[in-house]
Amino acid sequence: MSIAETPALEAGKAWLRVRLERRVHPLDHLDPEAAARTIDALTGLDPESWTSAWGALADEFAASAEAAQGTPEERALWAQAYQASFLGRYPVPNHELKLEQYSRAREFFMRAAALEDPPVEAIELPFKGHPGEGDRLRFYLARPAAGIERPPVAMAWAGIDTWKEEMHARMGALLRSRGFAVLLVDMPGVGESPVLASVDAERQWTPIFEWLQTRPDLDASRCAAIGGSFGGYWAMKLAYTHREYLACAVNWGGGVHITFTPEWQQKSRNASSYLMDLMNARARIFGGETFEDYVARCSELSLLDQGLLDQPSAPLLLTNGRDDLQNSIDDVYLSLDHGDSKAVRVFDGGHMGEGPVVPTIVDWVSKQLGVGG
Repeated sequence: MSIAETPALEAGKAWLRVRLERRVHPLDHLDPEAAARTIDALTGLDPESWTSAWGALADEFAASAEAAQGTPEERALWAQAYQASFLGRYPVPNHELKLEQYSRAREFFMRAAALEDPPVEAIELPFKGHPGEGDRLRFYLARPAAGIERPPVAMAWAGIDTWKEEMHARMGALLRSRGFAVLLVDMPGVGESPVLASVDAERQWTPIFEWLQTRPDLDASRCAAIGGSFGGYWAMKLAYTHREYLACAVNWGGGVHITFTPEWQQKSRNASSYLMDLMNARARIFGGETFEDYVARCSELSLLDQGLLDQPSAPLLLTNGRDDLQNSIDDVYLSLDHGDSKAVRVFDGGHMGEGPVVPTIVDWVSKQLGVGG
């Protein structure tokens, strides 16, 4: 049997084609024809085959972008080069070739983002962490259209495989159209975060909040935290630990307590909503590699066991798909038994829900911050 005929490869291609047809993550923003052509040509799901295919597509778009410099098409071509390199490092850069694609993805993202109006800015702050941690915080500032003075701020991030660059297209454009400035951040343990996940890793956001207080051009008094997938956990935690800085927070599909139990992890370790490397991607946030590495640590994240759920919080919206196979929907219902009242919206579908999820989140945040629709 040839490599191209192996069941794992064919199942992987089928998974990709379904996601492409539905225009959902991780293929929601890549050119459909180019994506379909690359999927058809895949010879394996191993890092060498995977990065070769998606990296070649990134090369095509980057060459076209270079040739189109100064034209209206240039930005869109760099954005496609970024999307292809993002697929090349997907779900996580757990191989040197995927790490190379992640570096290229950041480069292509900034080539495209610099051509937006107004351009996206890369912000870097010093970070005083624990020994062995990074000493810099790097995130992006995307401003709304010119003429909006002191816009409110939405801080956005996602989870174990969707990082700050991906959230720009997923949520940033709609937020900017509503008049928000958007801070795109990596959650602990992924991307360019200086810290691994831990019981106190929310401290990585403290310098960002403090920096925001110094910016007269941004309205720090109207600040929202929006976390998608695993990142929803950190947004919800900040609603307790940093509530003095937040007007509201959204946990979009993240765990709270049940998700972090060994029983749930065993149940979800082979979730069909994930293509490959799910447990490796989860374990990497703690610096591990295996299912056992992750299970040994994840229970420490429980907001219930940390005693936070019964504490005062910033206004919270909890939302997810009712059939989520990755993070337990029961965490939403458990949260309602504790602490302040919360807003809840449960959607059909699996992880993170299907339908008008993003508009619903943006509408709720806009209302909380007094932003017109």
